[in-house]
Amino acid sequence: MEDEILTPPPIGPFFRFPDEATGMAALEAAGLLQEDEDGNKSPILASHTHALDVIGPIQRGGEWDEDGTVITPPEVLPGWHFNYQGVVPDEWLQYAVTPENPVRIFF
Repeated sequence: MEDEILTPPPIGPFFRFPDEATGMAALEAAGLLQEDEDGNKSPILASHTHALDVIGPIQRGGEWDEDGTVITPPEVLPGWHFNYQGVVPDEWLQYAVTPENPVRIFF
């Protein structure tokens, strides 16, 4: 039997929402939040139909000394981010981005 060459699934899509409230509202509208007994809502990270990788704010760079004291703070990039595999709701398409160098890939 010949070995099969497997191709990895496509990377992305990547999503950048203006802020956490907008991103969480999009997840809620898509039915991708669960509520605990205290009423706190959190994303459903995986099911038989989707996988979700919540990144949140992205920071790049920064410098710290040996004690962990910040010498140069990292740059906080605009937005609140997540990666998603599954059927993408049409409402999310306006937030899809294609970064040149993704901070985190999800496949």
